[in-house]
Amino acid sequence: MKPFAYVRADSVEEAADAYASRPGARYLGGGTNLVDLMKLGVERPAALIDVGRLPLGTVEELPDGALRVGATVRNSDLAAHPLVRDRYPALSQALLAGASGQLRNAATTGGNLLQRTRCPYFQDLSKPCNKRVPRSGCGALEGVHRDHAVLGHSEHCIATNPSDMAVALAALDARVELYGPEGTRSVPAAEFHRLPGDRPEQDTEIRPGELITGVVLPGRPAGLPSAYRKARDRASYAFALASVAAVVEVADGTVSYVGLAFGALAHRPWRARRAEEALLGAAPTAAAFEHAVDLELAAARPLRDNAYKVPLARGLALDVLARLTAPART
Repeated sequence: MKPFAYVRADSVEEAADAYASRPGARYLGGGTNLVDLMKLGVERPAALIDVGRLPLGTVEELPDGALRVGATVRNSDLAAHPLVRDRYPALSQALLAGASGQLRNAATTGGNLLQRTRCPYFQDLSKPCNKRVPRSGCGALEGVHRDHAVLGHSEHCIATNPSDMAVALAALDARVELYGPEGTRSVPAAEFHRLPGDRPEQDTEIRPGELITGVVLPGRPAGLPSAYRKARDRASYAFALASVAAVVEVADGTVSYVGLAFGALAHRPWRARRAEEALLGAAPTAAAFEHAVDLELAAARPLRDNAYKVPLARGLALDVLARLTAPART
């Protein structure tokens, strides 16, 4: 392993300054992904800025009914938090589906958002990968790509985002809070991760030196029926082959609010805007759900070995939407 410097930051400002003063630095939270990548040689940081002890480990209710989750809140604690379980069940379900208990106890909210793809070509230094080494090629395109993207991919990268939590955050209209050299800002969770285009090495919209300080869950969907479902190769912890997060409100016999996002289909959680637009104002019927989901998945471009993902995601979405709206239809 390449030698590296280590800095334990006590404040957000100290962390950002330490990062800026050390070219090649990386922020270290729980380390459940970064340390693995260092062992593989994929990540070779010159310095680790430990942000695990920053005062960002609380979940607080805001005056407008929103919920602010600090970046160092552990995944296990967030999944079990009473306000999260009560108001945003899709988020709790996504976190519990995300990993083993041991990993959830270590992984942080900010680190979960920044975890990198589990594409085997990205993790194998002997294989070409544009995400790891720009302009080196994409080995997965003509190689093993059963688990790869069917939406929004490019000739430069077909990797998928591995986060379950991020899918729920996208459906729930959460925002990611950031601090960096230019001050503070926030980005919609659904837009925080990028599609690959011709720059697959850039996973997110985070700017150089910026640090995730928290996530804000808005008050509007709080308490509405929501759920997360995930299909995977085995029932124990595994990355998704396809997943769906949804939140739905039915009023006076029609859909008055809906958030829908797919996971494991693209380089980022895929917010299903076309489906949402089709569902708003529609009666919560099987036909309406089928029309909306099919409209969204019409954009899919399956590869040689992963066309199964389209009907799999379709079935998950139809099931979740039907279950969430069942009380309104009885």
